[in-house]
Amino acid sequence: MHGDYNHLIHIHSHDDLALYELIPDVVWIFDLDKHGWWWGNSAALRFWGLDTLDQLINKDLSDDTQGARDRTLQTFELAAKNGLTVDPWTTYPNGKPQTLYMRHRAVLVGSERHRAIIAFINEEVSLGETPENLLLVEAMRYTTVLVTSFTFDGGVVIENPAATEAYRHIDPHSGPTDLCAFAARFVDPHEGKALLAEALARKGGRWTHLMDTSKGVRRHTLDIRMTRHPLNGEFLILVAEYDVTELHNALDEAGRAQAELRHLAHHDSLTGIPSLNFLLSGAPALLAQARRNNQKTALLFIDLDGFKRINDQWGHGAGDQVLIEIAKRLSQNIRQSDIAARVGGDEFIILFNDIAGEQGVETLCRKIVDRVQLPIRLSLEGEADVEANVGASIGIALFPDHGRDLESLIKTADHSMYGVKKGGKNGYAFAECI
Repeated sequence: MHGDYNHLIHIHSHDDLALYELIPDVVWIFDLDKHGWWWGNSAALRFWGLDTLDQLINKDLSDDTQGARDRTLQTFELAAKNGLTVDPWTTYPNGKPQTLYMRHRAVLVGSERHRAIIAFINEEVSLGETPENLLLVEAMRYTTVLVTSFTFDGGVVIENPAATEAYRHIDPHSGPTDLCAFAARFVDPHEGKALLAEALARKGGRWTHLMDTSKGVRRHTLDIRMTRHPLNGEFLILVAEYDVTELHNALDEAGRAQAELRHLAHHDSLTGIPSLNFLLSGAPALLAQARRNNQKTALLFIDLDGFKRINDQWGHGAGDQVLIEIAKRLSQNIRQSDIAARVGGDEFIILFNDIAGEQGVETLCRKIVDRVQLPIRLSLEGEADVEANVGASIGIALFPDHGRDLESLIKTADHSMYGVKKGGKNGYAFAECI
């Protein structure tokens, strides 16, 4: 046995089925575990153009596709759960396709208690003379798209094997009493109930939701349309579900990749702080705003003193540790509205926005000089940790006094910074007015 089917009727032998010979409709029993007929009444033998029961039982089904086998299994599982299935099947007596409405019940047969379905046929579906209609029925049967028709109350009327397989684990009767089969398929059943009401009010549409499938949580696009039952004319809703999980995952991944690329394009890969590209792209808007508001902005061009000595003495790995630490110190000592960026090498820029005057800039510069020259502990591979010291030479250019765009401000502040270097380093100086 493949599961707990103890609730199913067990037909021990053909002798138990004598009364079925009195039924004029086609009745047969199909054994899933051996994939072949177990029994059929006289009407079934006539349907298949056979003379004896043994001919039906020994009928060669080795050419059946895996899809046909899966379809039979899904029908059994659905009948075992719901008690009865009613759906169209296309059979091929004498090699000619014939589509029938079939009722199936799940049973166990024989001493080995094989899984089986007992099929009752009492209605032939007229699909006209065009073979395209038969192809449409076959397409719905074997498509991987989940297709289900529901009553307006959310009860399942009929579903294709793909839908049966996707929701075989869900029993809407085991949850809240007001939970319909439609809503039970959603990760959030309340979301499903709301969608059912919306779909009925709008007479259909397309929505994307998270669904609780046998493969786990999947994102499905639900295409919902109004339809009618072909036999009794009852209005139904037809739902086709498309699994778009991979598509959404790919789009999310692409979005993350684009965001990462944007970040990399505007941030320094070593220190993580903004890069010169970030300043070049954002500065025009910042300076234009400062001009409109009649505000001053200071650009601080910072070059580290003694950095080359660290690289020469302990290697570039040590130098990278210094740059990372200095970037952190600069970022921690400015306001949220200001920007600290690495230009390249051991050069940094701070854009100090909306300054009240030179005194505030001098206060910031003194703080930076003090913080930068604090010892930096370096971890060296295979050696004991050491402490390193660097200083900061800072050139200052004011907007709009020393330049009206970022390039001219950088050039002016860079020139002032070299003046600090020549004057003894570890200090700051304002540019001369143009």
